Amino acid sequence: MTDPARSAAVRPISPPSPAAPSLIPPPGRHPLTRLLLLIVLLSLIPALLLTLGRVQFEGSQKTVALVMDYPALVIQARRYGLEPQALLARYKALGVNGLALYEDTVASLQQRGEIYLKNGFDLAADFPGQGVKTNAVYVRSVVPGVAETLPGRYTIPTRTLTVGGQQWTEWPTDPSYLPAGPNRAQVAEFQRQGMVLVYRPYQDEAVPVAKVGTDWPDVPFVAFTGDEVIGARTPELLEQVNRSLGSRVPAVIEGNIQDGLETLVLTHGGARLFALAPSWQNQLDPEEVASKYNLAARERSMRLLYLRPYPTINETETFLKKTGDLLARSGIRVGTPVVGAYTPNPLLQWLSALGPLAALLLAGLNLPLRRLGMLGVAGVGLLCVGLNYATPLAGLALVAAVTFPALGLILRRSKVTDWFLATALSLIGVVFVSALGATRESMLGLHPFRGVGLTLLLPLVMVAASFLPKQDIRKTLADVYAAPIRLGDIAVMGVGLALLALVFQRRGNATGGSVTEFEASLRQEVQDSIVRPRFKEVAAHPLALLGLSGQLPGYFSALMLLGGVMGQASILNTFSHFHTPFLISAIRCFLGLGLGLLIGAALIWALKQALRLWSAVQVRPGGPGAGDEVRA
Repeated sequence: MTDPARSAAVRPISPPSPAAPSLIPPPGRHPLTRLLLLIVLLSLIPALLLTLGRVQFEGSQKTVALVMDYPALVIQARRYGLEPQALLARYKALGVNGLALYEDTVASLQQRGEIYLKNGFDLAADFPGQGVKTNAVYVRSVVPGVAETLPGRYTIPTRTLTVGGQQWTEWPTDPSYLPAGPNRAQVAEFQRQGMVLVYRPYQDEAVPVAKVGTDWPDVPFVAFTGDEVIGARTPELLEQVNRSLGSRVPAVIEGNIQDGLETLVLTHGGARLFALAPSWQNQLDPEEVASKYNLAARERSMRLLYLRPYPTINETETFLKKTGDLLARSGIRVGTPVVGAYTPNPLLQWLSALGPLAALLLAGLNLPLRRLGMLGVAGVGLLCVGLNYATPLAGLALVAAVTFPALGLILRRSKVTDWFLATALSLIGVVFVSALGATRESMLGLHPFRGVGLTLLLPLVMVAASFLPKQDIRKTLADVYAAPIRLGDIAVMGVGLALLALVFQRRGNATGGSVTEFEASLRQEVQDSIVRPRFKEVAAHPLALLGLSGQLPGYFSALMLLGGVMGQASILNTFSHFHTPFLISAIRCFLGLGLGLLIGAALIWALKQALRLWSAVQVRPGGPGAGDEVRA
């Protein structure tokens, strides 16, 4: 006889039952679903027209200027015993076609030998008894007329006196750092050489408002210094600067949106300028820096690449050669940028706005708890518009960005092919985001898209809400509170929260999320060769496919599906950075979709094989290790 209690110990070990698609809560279907989808499709027509116009505009804006900081070049040339023009010729041969020239100061006039400046203490010591004030500063001309023209530029009272047989101008304060206008001979010479010039003016309270900008040279671009443009604190002065710019285009410096710049851009447009701080540049290899400049031109619409030389000429030449090679490979032309203004049609934008509103309503109506769902989507809409209260269309673009990634999985999630529907709806959302959010200001980075982080969070919340059972929410909360939790459940939840926090932290171009040295190296190699897909999309799309496959046990299908929402959300997040050309974002998106689909298909196949192998393994009486369990 066989002991029944012992024979139970040798029965085949059964794997956990694969989760049938029905284990994922089924989606709802509201009677208005078809009508609202029709509204979305109809409003897609004006959105497509706007997106096409944006693509055409961006296609005409693929010329950049390689602008070298001229004072930095002069310093390097002198350290190596070279004439600045000789060193510039070497750099021009490697692609440099522009220079950044700073406004002269009184001190720079002295350095060039055009004036002679002496403090009163020293002058009085040289010529005692001639009325020299020891607390004053004295200036005289070396080049005739230079010192005599300076007092008329400022409101500072001066007087002229003769000391030691020479005429001096007495200044009650040190004028060394007062702006003194452009070096016109230098500007004319570089214009003769065909260089693209960027003028960098200074400002001082001693300069009368009416004279500000009146002597700026005729150059295509002006880049202001500091954290604000000249006149940012004084409306009258800002208006004078606005008039003085004329046909010159102000530079929009990446990472330093200067106060008052938006006023100037509204009148004159703007050219995005990218530069690296010398302290950071010198910590990186020339190849790394070249990669960053190429990325800035190709994927962040930078028109002025502001270059500074490395400490050595060899490093600088390596950097310039690599930059030129990468730009050529990316299809970016080096020349004189002609900056246009992107002006979307307001009527088409407002017609497009119906799509995101219909999609948000559709999502709310198809949630299991309809009243709670409608309150939730109303809150989402108010939050999106409230964050972008100054630009309501941008708020509606945010509505599209948080709604469409979730909509497909709210409507259908019973089989693997439903992933294609979810992706199609996300791509429709992309068109609405571009149509409503892309403006001249947002594409220049002046009006950042507020609430971009919500594009990764709210879709996840909306899909999770669609998993709620159709019952009193109080009962659901009580059931959740009373549910037994195993250590494995806690571990799974911990991993999920950690991954969500990592994805949220590392959103955007520059965040607090650190990157490993290997990942940084891999990113550079990929982005130098092709447009780099977003890694979170490549990782998240396979999760959605696994969740829809119905092969996973227990609640893992639902967890995988929630993880897959991050892939859909990342698509919209990618297109929410309007300074990136639309087609570049599209390439990045479809590369991520393609890789995610391939990886997901491979994982589904591997999972099926693993489950089949698990089911085939059985412990038989008399087999290895079974002798102690089976007795007659």
